[in-house]
Amino acid sequence: MGKGSRDDMLSALPDDILVNILDRLNVPEAARTSILARRWGQLCGKLSRLIISVQDFLPEGVLHSNVSVDELVRTNAAVVQATESILARRNPGEHTIRLLSTTFYLRDDAPLSIGRAVGHAMATHLVEVAKFSVRTGTDDIAEIDDDELVTCGRKFMVFFDACSNAFGGLTSLELQNLRFGESDISSILVSCKRLKHLHLYNCDSGEHSTLQVEHAHLNELCITQCRLTHVKLSWLPQLTLLVFDGWIDFDDPLFIGHVPLLTSIWVQPECPTQSLASVFCQLRFVNLVNLPEGYDLTWTMFILEAAPLLKDLYITVWDHACSMEMDEEKRKKELYSEDKGVEWDSATADFQHRSLVTLVICGFESEDYFVNYVRRVMAAAVNLEDVFLYSRLLCANCKDEKQVRFPWTKRQRISLKKRITVGIESFAIIHSNKMVREDHQAKILYPECSRFDTSC
Repeated sequence: MGKGSRDDMLSALPDDILVNILDRLNVPEAARTSILARRWGQLCGKLSRLIISVQDFLPEGVLHSNVSVDELVRTNAAVVQATESILARRNPGEHTIRLLSTTFYLRDDAPLSIGRAVGHAMATHLVEVAKFSVRTGTDDIAEIDDDELVTCGRKFMVFFDACSNAFGGLTSLELQNLRFGESDISSILVSCKRLKHLHLYNCDSGEHSTLQVEHAHLNELCITQCRLTHVKLSWLPQLTLLVFDGWIDFDDPLFIGHVPLLTSIWVQPECPTQSLASVFCQLRFVNLVNLPEGYDLTWTMFILEAAPLLKDLYITVWDHACSMEMDEEKRKKELYSEDKGVEWDSATADFQHRSLVTLVICGFESEDYFVNYVRRVMAAAVNLEDVFLYSRLLCANCKDEKQVRFPWTKRQRISLKKRITVGIESFAIIHSNKMVREDHQAKILYPECSRFDTSC
């Protein structure tokens, strides 16, 4: 600001720069700038990212998990007012809405008001990404009984039926604590034609029910703590990520039909079965992450046995303390297992795998259990071409000073190769390098806070 000048430099910026700045704020913060001048009020009608969440209207320190009924009603009303107000400021068709995300409680007429405002915006503007996150006011499934599930499910379907225009333009939908009618989920999927992300938390169609999913564009499906007997992925040509957490212990709970792009899935280690073969038969690439340190890796051989077309196997062994629950009481309460090992007795210990060409291990140490595992893979994978062994990851937050037995010197690398290859007929080349190849870095999954240990 120049001496004696009445104009600040921020207001002198062009509209597109100021809109870019406001896009980085949540809606309540952006709306407050309208009191500065008439120009700032007009800028709010040009925002491209509209994220309106009940959390932004709750008192400081209050979370979704402990909100009172009075706060729930008040914040829901605030979300309705913010949604209607900020969408009403926009000139029809003038500016694209890159993201329109609303998080609200399923209570009173608030969902209907929000749904109609969003539906009108979709009819008058280009909305690229639209998200509803519908909450019921409790995150603890132990606190909500079956009657409440049914009641919440009916309230949601009333909302859904009244706001079909809004649901027709949704690309993301998060639902919790709902019990649907037998055909309700199918109706939702049919109406949400643009849907790409679906997250169901404690949702079902009755205890021990079956969820069947068919959708042309869905690419991410998260099913958490849902009391389902079976999940049938009948036809999902764009699905790339599936999270199925907290399923009931039934035989063959997951049926996978036409899902050619599925890249991420968790399964229980088991001997090859018909159901396992149907899941793994087309796998070409497997990435196993955060396997615990110090335990036998032989159980991972079940993947080779079940996936005859597998070409690349990546394994990261790492006790990443930042992402681990260390509190003993919480571990007991949430039923954490203290046994990190997996016993494995293969039914076909002498089998041969003819497709695997690359084995990559991050977190390798010159310990017997690691060496024996690499030997077993090399003996089984008769066409294996390369074995890449990298040191463990380090994390700035974990402050882990563990000494790693890795073959840093040339003599140590020669000794390691002899230990691995003695008595094994294999043409595979063993690489124990300090630097990770760029193409491997792109595939190894690790947090931004980490780095590879390249110290000698």
